[in-house]
Amino acid sequence: MSQRRDAHGSADRGGRHNVDMGDVVDEAVAGRPVAPLRPLIGRYSGYRQAAVDPAVHLGLPSPYLTLIFTLDEPLTIVEHPDPRQPASRHLTLAGGLHTAPALVTHDGWQSGIQVGLSPLGARAILGVPAGELAGLDIEGADLLGPLAGLIQQRLQAAVTWPERFAVLDELLLARAQAGLSGVGAEVGYAWRRLLATGGNVPVSGLADETGWSDRHLRARFRTEVGLTPKAAARVVRFHRARRLLQRRAAAGPRLDLAGLASCCGYYDQAHLDREFRALAGSAPTAWLAREFRNIQASAAAATAG
Repeated sequence: MSQRRDAHGSADRGGRHNVDMGDVVDEAVAGRPVAPLRPLIGRYSGYRQAAVDPAVHLGLPSPYLTLIFTLDEPLTIVEHPDPRQPASRHLTLAGGLHTAPALVTHDGWQSGIQVGLSPLGARAILGVPAGELAGLDIEGADLLGPLAGLIQQRLQAAVTWPERFAVLDELLLARAQAGLSGVGAEVGYAWRRLLATGGNVPVSGLADETGWSDRHLRARFRTEVGLTPKAAARVVRFHRARRLLQRRAAAGPRLDLAGLASCCGYYDQAHLDREFRALAGSAPTAWLAREFRNIQASAAAATAG
């Protein structure tokens, strides 16, 4: 497999007419947003594939909303987390938190940047609370308006991944500074506690720490985040387990699923298996086999970032 990159570590433009016959482009690059955006955005994940084998990818539950700006071909989602939503294609995509996988397909050509948007940043960046997007995937322009097209044009004009990430820093920071205020202090505290504990904090403990009743915390949390605290804890715990599993798979053959289950707060390996089947559609080892190429890309992105 060959890769074409420029001197700045970026592949050549991914349009089909710019790739020589037989050449393959397959890259993943991670970047951190500028400091003022870090409470709202976890990271940028750039990807470009050209002339690779067609594939299907699982969009798994995670603690981040999905915000994707494509660079060339539209993004095709053949199955959404909500099965009632029909298949769709997007130039830009905004998606809320979810507890079931999405199914994304490509014909061997795809490129774009995924923004890992915290629920705490949904109001500032997207103009709506994350709860309004729970389980949904919609065209980004429906929320961002003309800014979606402007960002995409600026990203397409940039040559390197650092330049593209700088475009996002500039335009998303301006959007955040002019946008709606963030979530309330109690919800923000509860969300950060869930992240800090890997989803292993009792909901009753969160309520006590915020000074709210369980019922009030559930209602406010669901409005601002899109999931109840219990469901959010489940997603956070699964996300941590999946990322650790990816690192172990990239490092060598020994996975130690029983140890992974204990480390991440599951009762036992059977509990870990059940959660993977529910949230990823298959047991951990089956998911690894299916997603091996994407796991390799994630490892490369982590190294680059």
